[in-house]
Amino acid sequence: MMSVFAEFIKNNLFWEVHMSVDKRVEATSKDVEGKVQEAWGDLTDDPQNKLEGQAKQVEADAKHKKEDLKDSAKRTIDNV
Repeated sequence: MMSVFAEFIKNNLFWEVHMSVDKRVEATSKDVEGKVQEAWGDLTDDPQNKLEGQAKQVEADAKHKKEDLKDSAKRTIDNV
């Protein structure tokens, strides 16, 4: 039988991993949205759409990097 503390840790880690996956899916979705918007701006010769699409891609990249840092910090803490 698992202790209450061990159960809490197990559930908390599951939640953190699940949230990380959700954040990565959101970031990937934002990246795809940005690529489509940039391509549309290119196709229609609309510089504002193109720039907005590029900005969404930069935002998505920042979100991925944030999740990478969080994962790295968790691994570092786990190895201490």
